[in-house]
Amino acid sequence: MAKSLRVSVRNAKFQQWETLLRNRTKRHRAGSFLVQGVRPVTMAVEHGWTVQTLLYDADRPRLSEWARGLLDAPHTERAAVASDLMAELGDKDGEAPELLAQVAIPTRRLSQLESRPGWLGLVVDRPTSPGNLGSLIRSADAFGADAVVVTGRNAADPYDPKAVRASTGSLFAIPVVNAASAHEVAEWAAKQAHRPSVIGTDEHGERTLAGHDLRGATLLVIGNETEGMSKAWTELADAVARIPMSPKAATSLNAANAGTVALYEAARQRSEP
Repeated sequence: MAKSLRVSVRNAKFQQWETLLRNRTKRHRAGSFLVQGVRPVTMAVEHGWTVQTLLYDADRPRLSEWARGLLDAPHTERAAVASDLMAELGDKDGEAPELLAQVAIPTRRLSQLESRPGWLGLVVDRPTSPGNLGSLIRSADAFGADAVVVTGRNAADPYDPKAVRASTGSLFAIPVVNAASAHEVAEWAAKQAHRPSVIGTDEHGERTLAGHDLRGATLLVIGNETEGMSKAWTELADAVARIPMSPKAATSLNAANAGTVALYEAARQRSEP
């Protein structure tokens, strides 16, 4: 293993990593985020994301074959970090992770997405919970969506550590882009050669999801956790569908569950002859 930077005290380098976990503004200003967990780190590497630094537990007697394999890769900065500091960065109840990765945030724009026949996108409107956003990214990947679009200027950050962990690595497998508003997404859709149908979801939708044809190019819209879809999305959607629920249900589904059901229905329809 090549010579590594050593960090054993809370110096400027450690504080920078800590900031990437806690401060959204500084995270995006720096253009990088910290990735925790074996699967997310592995997925970031496998999907060709730029790994800027690999942090490893300097006090661990022996690193796993997985960690040694990553650390032996050329052209990546390595940092040997004291076990207690790794525990703080790992956010795992005081247990020091074996390895963490500092990864560059890619430059992705809505204009880079291109619809086609059968294209499926998921819009997450003004999410407030990074965990819910990460779960929706995971579901979008699982059910074959082509992209996730996050709308709203103050929406949860897909590079927040809670979102990254909840996505279990799917963040690195599917394009995730931000858009300031529903109108920006509608303008993008109108310019596509294969314009996607915009299907919103709401408990008061006229027809159930199964009553809509989701086999063509489609944008599914999932609203905010407490307020549902914005007025703009309600007006811009080609149709608003509901998820059928038991009349005995005490409450509606949360955003992550509703999005997963909607994505499953699209996948179900597409799997039929």
